[in-house]
Amino acid sequence: MSSSRIIPPGSTIGILGGGQLGRMTAQAAARLGYRSIVYAPDEPSIAAEVSAGFVRAGYDDEAALAAFARQVDVITYEFENVPEAAVLECQKLTPVRPGTLPIHLAQHRLREKDFLRQLGIGTADYLPIRSEADIAAAAAVPGALPGILKTCTEGYDGKGQARVADGAALAAAWADLGRRECVLEALVPFRCEVSAIVARGLDGETRCFPIGRNEHRDGILRTTVVPADLPPDVLATAERYGVLLAEGLDLVGLVALEMFVTADGRVLANEFAPRPHNSGHWSIDACATSQFEQLVRAVCGLPLGSVEALAPSRMENLIGDEALDWPRYLAEPAARLHLYGKGAPRPGRKMGHVTYVLRP
Repeated sequence: MSSSRIIPPGSTIGILGGGQLGRMTAQAAARLGYRSIVYAPDEPSIAAEVSAGFVRAGYDDEAALAAFARQVDVITYEFENVPEAAVLECQKLTPVRPGTLPIHLAQHRLREKDFLRQLGIGTADYLPIRSEADIAAAAAVPGALPGILKTCTEGYDGKGQARVADGAALAAAWADLGRRECVLEALVPFRCEVSAIVARGLDGETRCFPIGRNEHRDGILRTTVVPADLPPDVLATAERYGVLLAEGLDLVGLVALEMFVTADGRVLANEFAPRPHNSGHWSIDACATSQFEQLVRAVCGLPLGSVEALAPSRMENLIGDEALDWPRYLAEPAARLHLYGKGAPRPGRKMGHVTYVLRP
């Protein structure tokens, strides 16, 4: 199958991954007349609940991956930790957008930061930590400590990282993290956190959603506000970095770049995710085109939609038992409630979100 042809409505989209991002992608696809088939190793799958089909199999099952790829016209993924080998197996039969390079980089923090630097995107200072010798060398680098030690792989939502004050704390944290390959990031005295979500189509056109201003607690995104209420030059830099990244990846799909804004107005990239992002959920209710519809448009080769914000908005994640307060949200005229159907809430688990669409 040609990797450049347009996939028209009425076709079938394959989604690797069965979580809430896949669920909202399938819902957006259905609105445009597409069927979705979800591939995931776990059951139940909340994405499969709203899709036309579900393949339950491991990401190392080559026969199942091939059978899945033959059923669909294009494939995307809803999270960046799908094994690269699984994507390559699918690509033998069906286009996978955005492909392997974005996940190859996003799955490894050191590769990711090196790539951002190569593109001319600012980051905090960082050092690789692979051995006790690296720890000793880092302790001698001015400004390296205090810092944040992060595992290069498998960390998300604040997991796989520790704040370290000095060389002794760095050595202890490295041992606690399993003596794995890590990266030591310098602390950034930031004013706020922002994200740029950029779509790039088959023809190379890019569109950046309005920059969102984010608040995290305990490593988990809690709120996103749009507009971000920051100086125009800061917003322009954040958007430019997002577009640089999408173009540098030769992306067809969607990428979210999370950044810090310092007190003196610098913008420093933290990490990226080549998929829809939690900080873009506001777009479902307060933007001309949601990030999920934009992903469908991009991977199918359709024209990208408008990214005009229709109203100011504030998105709040519902974590754990917060989702049980759904009657209050339903009673608020400005609130738009989204529950993901995950069943029993657990501490730290994203159960849904609510977006307040505010008067301009």
